[in-house]
Amino acid sequence: MPTIQELATEAKAAASRLGIHKFDMAGSIIDESSVKVDQGKPDQVKASNRCTVAVRVWNDQGSVGITSTTNVDPVGLELALKTASEASFFGATENVPDFSPEFAAPLAKESHEKLPPAGVSNLLEKLLGAEKELKSAHPAIASVPYNSIAQRESDRFYLNSEGAMRTESASTASMYLYTKTEVEGKKNRSAGAFRLSRGVEQLDVAGCVKEAAEKTISHLDYEKITTGKYTVVFSPEAFLDLLRAFSNLFNAQNILDKQSLSTPESLGNAIASPLLSLADDALHPANIGVTTFDGEGTPTRRTSLITDGVLTGFLHSSGTAKRLNANPTGNANMGAKVTISPHFYHVFSNATGKPDLDLNTAENVVLVDDLQALHAGVKALQGSFSLPFDGWLLKDGKRISVESATVAGNFLSLLKSITHIGKEAHLTPSGVCPYVWVEELSITGE
Repeated sequence: MPTIQELATEAKAAASRLGIHKFDMAGSIIDESSVKVDQGKPDQVKASNRCTVAVRVWNDQGSVGITSTTNVDPVGLELALKTASEASFFGATENVPDFSPEFAAPLAKESHEKLPPAGVSNLLEKLLGAEKELKSAHPAIASVPYNSIAQRESDRFYLNSEGAMRTESASTASMYLYTKTEVEGKKNRSAGAFRLSRGVEQLDVAGCVKEAAEKTISHLDYEKITTGKYTVVFSPEAFLDLLRAFSNLFNAQNILDKQSLSTPESLGNAIASPLLSLADDALHPANIGVTTFDGEGTPTRRTSLITDGVLTGFLHSSGTAKRLNANPTGNANMGAKVTISPHFYHVFSNATGKPDLDLNTAENVVLVDDLQALHAGVKALQGSFSLPFDGWLLKDGKRISVESATVAGNFLSLLKSITHIGKEAHLTPSGVCPYVWVEELSITGE
């Protein structure tokens, strides 16, 4: 696999041979491995090393063509440049993308150094030990059907014909455990836990096992729940899942395409409870996978989206920023076309003086721990959702596992119905977020 500097040198030489004057490239080189176990034995070992590069070429008339390639030897790069050049003559003539105005701006933060990868035998040893410990935590835990330890090294880059050259490196490791119970006369129950770190040796294996065991055991004695309106508390993971499901609210490209719950005029409007503040912060200290620049070479940054309930920002590429008279935010992805996505959400509240609410003393409150079927139960353009969930009814100082139920509502109404945001933030793969309390949501029991 060529180095990023070698890719840059060969790309410039190929463009010169083809008479291409304006181009850019963005891509990544990824090396990853993962293992899975089953009932005390290794079940699956995977490893891959791959490189993907997106290439854009502008012709003398100003239109652009784009292609992608996984063949990054000199022949492959030259073919990609030639293909993109030929495609440029069929490109759009309106709102043509251009280089980001910030492709040479200094980066706000350096990327992390990569940690050395662990051997596959080390991964298997840790996962086999976690499976054994989890199964021994309770007689009802029959298996851990879904499990994994994975590690990844990545090198990202952006370069263009005007001399831009950005690179960053990162390493991440993750662990996932998901149980299944078998108790005579009862339904099978399941629960899971996830951990993320910069390297395998930093993974909180013991914490992952403990969380999966405690959740699983808490679901063994389940009861039906009465259909009705409840105060609902969303776990950090569940609330961030909802935010991502309705991310068109902040996506400038969706807004311009009229595929959003927002319009350009929505900025400055109160769309949520004044308790809620939200930012997209790729550079947050807790973000394991820090990204310092986006697919267009724009530096990433902290972007305020909601401040005290008021919509204060959108996520932009350089193209949407130009059309909406804003600044790019470093959220662009280069592909068949330029798309926009969030990096790392930070949910918090600026409210002071109110005591934190205690889940242990909550009465007749539903705690939603894990939302399911987000691909089917969310109508992103209507703002509505109806989703099965795993969780508990908090009553009389107890957590009573909910046998089977769905939570439903309108996302914009949910944002305005937030009554409390916890003081303690919790790290998830999608961001940092406290527990979020919402009044009067519909819960439908089986």
